[in-house]
Amino acid sequence: MVPLMTAADQAASSSLTGAGVVSVCALLFTVASFWWLNARQGRLKTWEPHAFAAIVHSSSTRLRLPLVLHNTGPKPIVVQDLILTFPDEPASHLPLLWLSSPSRLQPGPDEDAKLPAGFVVPGREAQQLFIEFEAPFSGFMPEARDYKVQLQARVGHRKGWRRLLTFTLRAANIIDPDRYTVYNNAPVELTKEDQKRADAALLELLREQGDNSSPDSGRQRNPSNGDDDAGPSR
Repeated sequence: MVPLMTAADQAASSSLTGAGVVSVCALLFTVASFWWLNARQGRLKTWEPHAFAAIVHSSSTRLRLPLVLHNTGPKPIVVQDLILTFPDEPASHLPLLWLSSPSRLQPGPDEDAKLPAGFVVPGREAQQLFIEFEAPFSGFMPEARDYKVQLQARVGHRKGWRRLLTFTLRAANIIDPDRYTVYNNAPVELTKEDQKRADAALLELLREQGDNSSPDSGRQRNPSNGDDDAGPSR
């Protein structure tokens, strides 16, 4: 007959079981903490710009945006490419391509504009940069109204184009489209005089586009359907 366990033996066995559970929990907490603090792949966050620079010709359209990119995780994120699309406009089936990385928002002859090149956003850090986009063809010119605009990126740890930001571009504020300058992207009401200037400039551009209807050649990059944030694969 197996002897019954004494009260002391039962207490010791219970103590050992409890210590094992505590040790396993501590190990899991340590591993999870290390992963969260050092090995977790974050995602890029950005916000709607408060201003933009624009010039609209019959042959090309350029937009310059001030962007802040924040990496939410500890691992660095490599940004390989950026594009700008107008998803609700059927005439703009081609995206605006990343043309350059200027040193400021206000265009000028003495600025230091760099060619497109991949860059790194370190873990848990934010970077401010100015990105200039250009339409490869003259088939789409913004009118004096609001547009839904989508910023997409290609990042090193994921495949395809990822949606970073969807925001409203208030192209009605572009009152002098032939001049490459900065405009406010806030929802402000234009005066009647400014609205007349914008409408007259748009009519002149449409007239010029009708006279020069042959498209320019350009490169083409087809984004996939905009997936959600440029975050880790799941």
